[in-house]
Amino acid sequence: MSGPGAAGGGAHRAGSMQVARLCLCLGLLLPAAAALEFAYHHQEQMEAFLTAVARNYSSITRLHSIGKSVQGRNLWVLVVGRFPKEHRVGIPEFKYVANMHGDETVGRELLLHLIEHLVTRDGKDLEITNLINSTRMHFMPSMNPDGFEAVRKPDCFYSNGRENSNHYDLNRNFPDAFEPNDVSRQPEAAAVMAWLEAETFVLSANLHGGALVASYPFDNGVPATGTSHSRSLTPDDDVFQHLAHVYASRNPTMKKGDQCKDKMDFPNGITNGYAWYPLRGGMQDYNYIWEQCFEITLELSCCKYPHEEKLPFFWNKNKASLIEYIKQVHLGVKGQVFDQNGNPLPNVIVEVQDRKHICPYKTNRLGEYYLLLLPGSYVLNVTVPGHDPYLTKVVIPEKSEKFSALKKDILLPFRGQLDSIPVSTPLCPKIPLYRNLPSHSAATKPGLFIFLVTAFHIFVK
Repeated sequence: MSGPGAAGGGAHRAGSMQVARLCLCLGLLLPAAAALEFAYHHQEQMEAFLTAVARNYSSITRLHSIGKSVQGRNLWVLVVGRFPKEHRVGIPEFKYVANMHGDETVGRELLLHLIEHLVTRDGKDLEITNLINSTRMHFMPSMNPDGFEAVRKPDCFYSNGRENSNHYDLNRNFPDAFEPNDVSRQPEAAAVMAWLEAETFVLSANLHGGALVASYPFDNGVPATGTSHSRSLTPDDDVFQHLAHVYASRNPTMKKGDQCKDKMDFPNGITNGYAWYPLRGGMQDYNYIWEQCFEITLELSCCKYPHEEKLPFFWNKNKASLIEYIKQVHLGVKGQVFDQNGNPLPNVIVEVQDRKHICPYKTNRLGEYYLLLLPGSYVLNVTVPGHDPYLTKVVIPEKSEKFSALKKDILLPFRGQLDSIPVSTPLCPKIPLYRNLPSHSAATKPGLFIFLVTAFHIFVK
């Protein structure tokens, strides 16, 4: 995780000081009751809005910077939840990241309006109140603020602000599990990687523009993941197709799948990333493989940088999808793993039998696990180094609670000392892990969809 600008303890402390200074300097720029206008907000305006929200709704928000861009702009994240300052056991972590490509601007503004929608309806709207009670939500309106500020002439297809100030595409700047990606790690990507390590994210979406589709992993692949069938599927393909469908089906334009001229059609408004076109070093694959976080990519507008007069249209088309997608963080099963003395155990592998990840999913420092699963019957395989696997059955009901996954704590029956379970050595390395897999996998068998393949590479993700 080398590279300037990597977020660490110092970066977080510096970010807190920046927030305090912003509260003093910018806090009066937006009145408490002022509604957010439908217009593009540059860095100073965005900071003023976020600071006002953090000040006026301090009990349910936390504003912090996870690092800085190449040119020194803060990478702001606003947390919304009943317990915004820290993680609480049983409360899943969710995130939206926008404006990774600086010239793809709709997502940036949608997140600002989503923030306003959530904080102003707490205690007034039952659905929003339940969401805030049950979920810790993180919103990063701009991962590439330098790119956004660099756009001088907005364009529907390509502007020089796509990349960061060092001319790197940030969605090609992450470690890749399928082939070497020996690029210079950029400060924006390094900051996000450190942020992911610091939290227990369960579900995420990355907001882009230039097409109209919900795209799910994998973006890259090998024969073992199905590339010989012009796709690349994860072990959780059923969940990812569900997630993409949840978003697209509630967007009346996206679900048609054919609304962008001169672009390929997407049945039901969703696609497998690799089936669209292969991408090396993407953020959604990195989230899923190395950080135990399910992420999809949302392409929200045919035009990358539309006129701001159209922003109300995009908000109206996406609002229901944005909220419903957050609720999916409560799919499946969650719980803690304990020893015989009731101590929570970190670094215990908890996975569904026959649904294993190449980097095994493990309990966090509080012994928690979160598994996104659709309704059905599953066998959980709980593995502690030095012990035989412990198997336990779980049934996810068809109608589960709207704002909580099924809760299943696991008390391990092993006798003896389990006070300290070592982290696997070596840690799951950030190298092409899939390179040497045999070319057969449950994920590659014929599934629910037949995907189309583009004849050319479209730079929109």
